[in-house]
Amino acid sequence: MSDHTTIPRYLRGRGAALHLPRSKAALDEFHAKIKQKVDAVTAAGEGGQWDPTVQAMADLIAADPIIRMYAEEMIVQVQQLPNPPPSTVTSVEQMLEALNYIVTLAPEYNPDPSQRNAFPMSSLFAYLMMTVAGEALFRNRAYNASVQAILQQWCAYLNSPDSTSVLNDGYYGWISPPAITEFHLDDFIFDPNAPFGGWTSYNDFFHREIQPQNRPVAGPGDPTVVVSANDGNLVSIAQGVQRTAQFWLKDEPFSLADMLNDSSFVDRFVGGDVVQTFLSGANYHRWRAPISGTVVSTEVVGGLMFSDAEAAGLDPNAVLSEGYYASVNTRGLVYIDSGDPVLGTVCVIPIGITEISSVTITVQPGQVIAKGDELGYFSYGGSSMCLVFQPGAIASYTVGPPPPYPIVDPSSGPPVVANAQIAVANV
Repeated sequence: MSDHTTIPRYLRGRGAALHLPRSKAALDEFHAKIKQKVDAVTAAGEGGQWDPTVQAMADLIAADPIIRMYAEEMIVQVQQLPNPPPSTVTSVEQMLEALNYIVTLAPEYNPDPSQRNAFPMSSLFAYLMMTVAGEALFRNRAYNASVQAILQQWCAYLNSPDSTSVLNDGYYGWISPPAITEFHLDDFIFDPNAPFGGWTSYNDFFHREIQPQNRPVAGPGDPTVVVSANDGNLVSIAQGVQRTAQFWLKDEPFSLADMLNDSSFVDRFVGGDVVQTFLSGANYHRWRAPISGTVVSTEVVGGLMFSDAEAAGLDPNAVLSEGYYASVNTRGLVYIDSGDPVLGTVCVIPIGITEISSVTITVQPGQVIAKGDELGYFSYGGSSMCLVFQPGAIASYTVGPPPPYPIVDPSSGPPVVANAQIAVANV
């Protein structure tokens, strides 16, 4: 029996999305390694010397009895989950020490996907967030803010030259021959002869720019051709979407008022369509304009990061909770007015799921853009994308059908490619 078949069902899909190792043994080895590091720090009398963001989380847990209760209970409840890890954090202090270690840790490549642990924060939280107490804790706004502060500190490290240590051609390097082949790095702006491949940080590598000829725009000048905003896999196509819906239910209906942060644009999309796609860690993480037009509004909405819909069951894999994420997670809103009365406005919603997933919008209101122009990018982490269309805007879709629910593997849906056609517009 392979390691993949022994990993708990509720952890499998995430491995396929490159968020967790596909092997439970590799995930448990990570937990054992983290505990070993934490124990060594404690034994050396260096415990508690934390980054300011980690210290702020420690202060919050100490000061708020409800947060402290949930934090302590989720650690206890991990051992009550099916097939729990043999070694993991066993106290709040150990969790904080683990976070302090990760905040200056650049992820390593591994040519064996079953052993790859490219998302250490997801690996640390994988079991914790699936407990009853963890579900509550990661929805707590104050605690979520402390998690986001730590993630932003980690993002700053991954934006720094120090993080280039993993951009090498060694066995665990992201520009090794297997990595070049697996991630098609020759399709990107990449100089294998330059230090670190020409990238200045790990995040610079992560949201690397692609050579334009490798993402040609479908139907340039043809407004009936709507293109994908990103690379990834189709998750769902919903039609007749309502202003409000119980997005936390098992079938996860989209709730426009929540997705769009109850903006003044909501009413024009009621009864329209939502197309959602999933990006794995291996995908191209810049996003493009699905239509030509004028950017009329942009916004980044702060939200949750490590939280799943309870109706999805044990789901740390960012698969069964995709619709839920569209309503509650950190996300961007980019509204593009086509100038056509039928196609109307299209809203592009990049959604952060795990790790940092910082949403960076690079266009401004009033800017005139052509179909296929870059709108922004994700920093390190797992992510999702929604395109929202007005009712009657789309005549037909040229991608699909989406995979049946429940989705076991996020890569099982039909692939989408940035700038390739996904729909025909009614113009």
